Amino acid sequence: MPSSSPTERIECPLCSGTGELTRAEILDRLGVKDFARVAQLSAEEAFRLLQSKHDREHQSAWSRFETELAKRTAEIRECHKDELRSAQSDRDDLTRRVEDCLREVAQLRERNQELEAEMAKVARVGRKEELDFADEARTWAGICVSEKLPRNGDFILAYCDPSGAPLEPRIVVDNKDKSIVTEGDVKKLIRDAKERRIPVAIIVAREESQLRQQDRERRWGQEDGIWVLRTTRHLGKKSTCSMCFDAG
Repeated sequence: MPSSSPTERIECPLCSGTGELTRAEILDRLGVKDFARVAQLSAEEAFRLLQSKHDREHQSAWSRFETELAKRTAEIRECHKDELRSAQSDRDDLTRRVEDCLREVAQLRERNQELEAEMAKVARVGRKEELDFADEARTWAGICVSEKLPRNGDFILAYCDPSGAPLEPRIVVDNKDKSIVTEGDVKKLIRDAKERRIPVAIIVAREESQLRQQDRERRWGQEDGIWVLRTTRHLGKKSTCSMCFDAG
């Protein structure tokens, strides 16, 4: 049998001369384990298992966080719902109060317009009564009548001397055409007379029924230093004039 030389080249029994086996394949064919590879694979598996555990824990933590977040969000939403319901109720109450106030203002405005219309009507009636009285009084012989007074009475009446000059005592006249002459009307006339330093005052109603019973029973008297006559135009100009001046 021929012997082989140490330097003689032979075909590799593992790769059959191709030279394409990997290190792991060579070691496997030789029956030797690649402890480095095994160690690497073991480390990779351990890392994979560790990563998997970490992922599961991470996912579980996120799930718990999302559950808790949803719970807290629901609680906050319910709390805000209560606040919103309360705020809506308050807003509705405020809206109702504003609407009530607006209705009341509208009613008051309407009522005020009615009162203004009534006052204007009364003023026109009162103005006409005053002018009618002045026209009538100017027809009385020996009597002079002032122009319409801006305040403290309607007119001032007085006897006249032959030259037409007014004589004392002068008389403050207040005309009334209303349902009833009140105590306040008499008190105001007395104040007007005091303001003008005139000792005699006459309150002239249009009709007898406009005087109070006590006025009809006590036509003439002194109150608070002022002589006051309560009379009416219904008696006629002659009767009114004589009552005024005969009493004076």
